[in-house]
Amino acid sequence: MFSYWEQQSFLDYDHIVVGAGIVGLNVAIELRQHYSNARILVLERGLMTTGASSRNAGFACMGSATELLDDLTKMTEDEVLALFDMRKKGLSALRQRLGDRTIDYVENGSYELIHEDALSAVEQLDFLNKLLLPITGKPAFLLVNHKIKQFGFSSSFTKALIENTCEGGLNTGKMLRALTDLALQLNIEIKTGASVDRFEEGSNHVTVFVPDLIRNDCWALRSKTLSICTNAFAGQLLPHEDVVPGRGQVLITKPIAHLKFKGIYHFDEGYYYFREINGSVLIGGGRNLDIKGETTTDLGSNDAIQRVLMQYLQETILPGTLFEVEQCWSGIMAFGATKMPIVKAFSNQVFGAFRMGGMGVALGTEIATDLVNKINDTILNN
Repeated sequence: MFSYWEQQSFLDYDHIVVGAGIVGLNVAIELRQHYSNARILVLERGLMTTGASSRNAGFACMGSATELLDDLTKMTEDEVLALFDMRKKGLSALRQRLGDRTIDYVENGSYELIHEDALSAVEQLDFLNKLLLPITGKPAFLLVNHKIKQFGFSSSFTKALIENTCEGGLNTGKMLRALTDLALQLNIEIKTGASVDRFEEGSNHVTVFVPDLIRNDCWALRSKTLSICTNAFAGQLLPHEDVVPGRGQVLITKPIAHLKFKGIYHFDEGYYYFREINGSVLIGGGRNLDIKGETTTDLGSNDAIQRVLMQYLQETILPGTLFEVEQCWSGIMAFGATKMPIVKAFSNQVFGAFRMGGMGVALGTEIATDLVNKINDTILNN
């Protein structure tokens, strides 16, 4: 049973957003830009976000050469260009919203290690540069083989090195902290430990049900709109949507003296990635080694993939260098039949933005703007 005071002051909102990750917080912030006096509530089921927003590698990615070439075998050129443009605009909007210094955004270079089986990508760089030029305004990819030895990578694996001129890296923790602080400054309520069980639509409001385990009761929160921004977990509230979770394994070393490289790196169509951060090397990926096992929302480890990541560190990235792993973790991304995110009005009251395809850092701010535009249009037309 809830008190009179609780029922008076804590049940009714103008906008409820489910998910306090990159997309959810940006949606709430965008809503505040349009509705200065609205009551806006963000619900997060954990004490921290439980997907990928606080557990990624801090890559501001728009797609490596081999990844984009693979996309072109499954999507049209127009679709690939549209998605690349979304990532570029989203990254620009994120940087403008928070500031490069706040999130430690740097452009020390983004590179792709090309092994023997992927050398055909080198021959297609001119094609990719020409295709992307209307968006990038400059060549997106450069062949920089002379840097292989400079960076200390194994030449037996790295047969070519491609520089991506459009990407950068940032500090994931500072980014999410800054988004949270900004939301709070804008008088947006954020409640953690609030797992949404279900929602029901009425004639002029949505009721969102949040169990309260302490009271053995359930909060019934009412709102004019509901935005579901839970990425890989969206299927729990919208079971008919094409959302497939994909777990990503990550590990980070202790600081390594005289490390030869900075910046961010990819190989194997983006399935593997690594970077320097504060003198340590962070490496992640390998989901393609066990797609079935990594299609999960369980934040656990995959020992076989962790061993492969260690092997790449030892043999390809840091050959002849002693290092120790300091910690390991995993994050949950969202995929589907296409890499295009889902940004959708499900009714006049329920909306959703999710399925970031592992690129929520770059996409999140632009996708949030798109969703709020849909909310605005629906409100104006009703």
